[in-house]
Amino acid sequence: MRVGLRSIAMACTLLLASCAGVGKNPYYDPAKPHHTVDGFRNLDPEARVAEGFWRWQWARRQKGLPKAPHAAHRDWRVAPDVALMHGPGGNPSVTWIGHATVLVRLGGLNVLTDPHFSGRASPVGFAGPKRFQAPGVALAELPEIHAVVISHNHYDHLDADSVRQLNERSGGMLRFFVPLGLKAWFAGLGIDNVSELDWWDHVDFRGVRFTLTPAQHWSARGLFDRNRTLWGGWAISAADLGFFFAGDTGYSRDFAEIGRRLGPFDLAAIPIGAYAPRWFMRAQHVDPAEAVRIHQDVGARQSLAVHWGSFEMSDEALDEPPRALAAARQEAGIDAAEFFVLRVGETRKLAPESFSTAGFGR
Repeated sequence: MRVGLRSIAMACTLLLASCAGVGKNPYYDPAKPHHTVDGFRNLDPEARVAEGFWRWQWARRQKGLPKAPHAAHRDWRVAPDVALMHGPGGNPSVTWIGHATVLVRLGGLNVLTDPHFSGRASPVGFAGPKRFQAPGVALAELPEIHAVVISHNHYDHLDADSVRQLNERSGGMLRFFVPLGLKAWFAGLGIDNVSELDWWDHVDFRGVRFTLTPAQHWSARGLFDRNRTLWGGWAISAADLGFFFAGDTGYSRDFAEIGRRLGPFDLAAIPIGAYAPRWFMRAQHVDPAEAVRIHQDVGARQSLAVHWGSFEMSDEALDEPPRALAAARQEAGIDAAEFFVLRVGETRKLAPESFSTAGFGR
C-alpha cells in the first residue's frame, strides 16, 4: 500500500508540481508581458499556481478526501450517436467525449479539443489519476478528424498515445494546433503537421480560423520544464459557428478581453471541475461560479460544462461540479439551456430549437 501511495504521489507531483526549468526561452519577446527569458508566465502577477502541493496532499488524506460520487450518479454515460457524428458535416454539433475532450463539428471540419483516450492521466501506466468513466466515444468510433487543438501539456490534456493514434489514423493529414513550445514535442513523436501559436496569433485552415487565447494556468511534463511551453484556450471561427474552448484555467481578466476581441461566441466549452480546495486550486482552476463568469465575459450564447467526472484530481466528489453549476446558474439568473451539461458520449446538435433544459445537473 505504501509503495502504491508513493507511486501515485510521484505521478501527481509530475502532473501538478514540477520544479522550475532552466535555460533560455527561444521564443522570448521582451515586448510581450507573458514571455520571460526562461519561459512563460501569467499576466496576473498574483497568480501563483501549484504552490503548497504537499500541504494539500496531507490535508486531503487526513480528511479522507475526495468523497465517492453519489450512488445514483456513478454512471453518467450514454451510448454515442455514431451515425450522427459520421453524418454530413453541414449541421454543427458537439459531443462530450469526457474530461476536456470535445468533438465539435463546424465549418465542415471535425475538431477535437485536448484528446485523451487513455486509462490514466499520468506519465506512467501504473499510477496517477485513473479514468473513472471510459471515453464516451472510442477513438476507433470517431469520424475523420481534421483538426486538434491542444490547450497545454499537462498529462490530462496532452496524451501521447492518443495524439499518436489520431495522427496514424489520419495518415499524417490531421492538423494539430498547439501553444508555443509544443511543436518540438510533437516532432519527437514523428508528427510534423503542427501549427504553433502565441496568444492572439491565428491560423486559417480550410476556411476556419484558429486563434490561441490567453488563460491563467501553467505547464510541465517533467521535473525541470515548468512553464517552458505556453498554455491557453482556443477561439475557432467558422461561417456556421463561433466556438470557444477555455482550456484549463483560473479566473482572470483575460476572458473579458477575449470577449471584446473575438466574441461573442455561439458555443463555449468551459471547465467546471477540479476546483477544491480553493486556496490551492483558485489560481489554476475555476469553480462553477467562476465558470459562469467566463460564460458571461466571453459573450457565449450557450456553454457546455467540461473538465469534470473523468479523473479524480481534487477534493470535490466527481459528481459535485454539475450540482454546483446548477446553483451558480440559479444565482446568476442563467437558464440550464444556456450553460448545459451533457452525459459522457452525448451529442447535441447546435441549432437553437434542439437545446432542451434537461441535463445531469438538474
